[in-house]
Amino acid sequence: MYANRSTALRVAALLAAAAGVLAGCERGVSTGSGPSVGGPSTAGCPAALAAAKTDVQQAEKADMAWNGPTSGPTAVSGKTIVYVAQTMTNPGVAGVAEGVLEAARTIGWSVRVIDGQGTPVGIQAAFNQALDLRPSGIVIGGFDPDLTSQQTARANAAHIPLVGWHAVAAPGPSENPLLFSNITTNVGDVAKISADWIIAESNGNAGVVAFTDDSIPFARNKSELIKNELATCPSVNLLASENIPIPDASTRTPQEVSSLLARFQGQWTYSVAINDLYFADAAPALRAAGKPGSGPPFNIGAGDGDPSAFQRINSAQFQAATVPEPLSEQGWQIVDEFNRAFSGTSASGYVAPVHIATADNSGGATSWDPPGYREAYRKIWGK
Repeated sequence: MYANRSTALRVAALLAAAAGVLAGCERGVSTGSGPSVGGPSTAGCPAALAAAKTDVQQAEKADMAWNGPTSGPTAVSGKTIVYVAQTMTNPGVAGVAEGVLEAARTIGWSVRVIDGQGTPVGIQAAFNQALDLRPSGIVIGGFDPDLTSQQTARANAAHIPLVGWHAVAAPGPSENPLLFSNITTNVGDVAKISADWIIAESNGNAGVVAFTDDSIPFARNKSELIKNELATCPSVNLLASENIPIPDASTRTPQEVSSLLARFQGQWTYSVAINDLYFADAAPALRAAGKPGSGPPFNIGAGDGDPSAFQRINSAQFQAATVPEPLSEQGWQIVDEFNRAFSGTSASGYVAPVHIATADNSGGATSWDPPGYREAYRKIWGK
């Protein structure tokens, strides 16, 4: 992602295209009469199907070598970091926090995690508490900095560096809000590959339900990009887009899934969600309806690849794939970015490549933990 300006322009262009293509795809609105479940010869998008299969094959490779930073400032000593979490019930947020804690132990810093409980009031209170601790740096863990504009301004005025995780749409430094860096895979790449997986696996014939949380701009952008890519294959039918806030997922998702099953029945063959946790919450309703754990609907999470998602995938229990963030690796990158900020150097510019995890390539693992980053960062820090 870094070429920040070029990435931002690319995302903006895709979103603009999505707005035109997706008119009418509001929550719970059917966008067609359902899929024609056939083979490759019945697909209405031969070019898009061929491209999707090529891209998916590349993303499913599990032997990716470390392509991140190999140089940078040595460790600055005696720093304290506060990780302000959107909610620790979000497995991605929690997984990155664990990575930050592990990396901080390696570099010799102290870390405090404060849970925002998934509400604007809670997140603001957590950020205020973080500021009162006068830390060396603050992590914006998975929430929109606009929710905490006053607290962000106080941190900027106090010259406390801010590093975000999934805080804004694009990776890298941000001027508005002022972040030293934002850590994320390329949202456009994640969205595209998750939609391409559906196109490829269905041979261009799918009835799709999308799950998202429109209260988080990052998630809203991702879901729009997913829909835009699905629309490149006319024989893929977006049946509905369900807006369920992550903090409400455990209570609302089962009810919504039951309603969707009643409405669409056999038309619903694939699902995509901006976070894997929707499928944990969908499982009871799918099971109660007599659906097999191995699908359909075949479900893919466009983030974040938490352990429970891998367990569902590996045991064929209502999830077939995920596009996982390398959560621990990103936690280590957050610490490295702070070390660069404290040393007066620029952000690293690193963006992890997208990966698709399935039962066939996970090797039974419960996370996407690519090799090489721990050794690379230890070498950079002199640890």
